[in-house]
Amino acid sequence: MPAGFEIDDLPAAEIDRQAELYGPFTDAVRELVDATVRTTVDDDEVRAVQAEVEALTARLRASQLPGSYGVRIGAEGRGRPWGNAVVGLRNPVAPPLRPVPDPDEPGRVTCDFHLGAAYEGPPTLVHGGVLALVLDQVLGEAAGAGGRPGMTGTLTLTYRRPTPLGDLRTEAWIERTEGHKTWARGHVVGPDGVTVEAEGVFILPRWARALVDERERRAASEVGD
Repeated sequence: MPAGFEIDDLPAAEIDRQAELYGPFTDAVRELVDATVRTTVDDDEVRAVQAEVEALTARLRASQLPGSYGVRIGAEGRGRPWGNAVVGLRNPVAPPLRPVPDPDEPGRVTCDFHLGAAYEGPPTLVHGGVLALVLDQVLGEAAGAGGRPGMTGTLTLTYRRPTPLGDLRTEAWIERTEGHKTWARGHVVGPDGVTVEAEGVFILPRWARALVDERERRAASEVGD
């Protein structure tokens, strides 16, 4: 297993407890980011709040992980990418997205999400790079949902129209697979229809290939029986 993945064997109850603790905490920091972008309080109040934020940061720095959060894996094999910039439960940079696999179509995911003032590029519109970030993640989620997880090999975006800040939806699906490569497609939908389309190739890492190959051999054997 590569660097950044850590098996900590936490039981499900402890993972749920941490999610209930850190989820609302991270939401509060997201609200702080939004308020920072849009506040119109006077100069003295900004300086006072800055001092409070610096004090709170110092308190949190009192005990820190030595590096990034990575992906932690609990006792039931459940991965926690809580530091991820798109879906991370503990990352206030993340919107966050919560992609939902389609139970009737393996390899397809959908997600409703909201992008506010912190994600602005052109006035009132989402930054194009943020949309690339979102689609990179969601296409990868589709590949994983189809049993073909992988790292991004290529990602191509076509911007059809401006994407307004606010409530959005994204959909992604597997188009085809070949060996250790998976081709996925997806798009972002705004109030007036599709705004951005994407296609990407996701490559199964070398360290995971033996595991996936073995799983597929077992599945084929069960079908044969």
